[in-house]
Amino acid sequence: MRKSRFTEAQIIGMIKEQEAGLPTAELCRKHGLSPATYYKLKAKYGGMDLSDDRHWNAIGPRDNGDAAEATRG
Repeated sequence: MRKSRFTEAQIIGMIKEQEAGLPTAELCRKHGLSPATYYKLKAKYGGMDLSDDRHWNAIGPRDNGDAAEATRG
């Protein structure tokens, strides 16, 4: 999978800028991304704060075994 050009903290910061009143078109031009990409990132990271980002990074990816159990059938 391709690594993101922006960190989660940067993405959350961009969303906060737009919520503070910066027009979406200007934000996208400033950061060099398309409006479609911005809205996709907003859908994924929109409700997060920087503390949420740090929390999920501290937890890390988890595999609870449900996928393996479901395939055994």
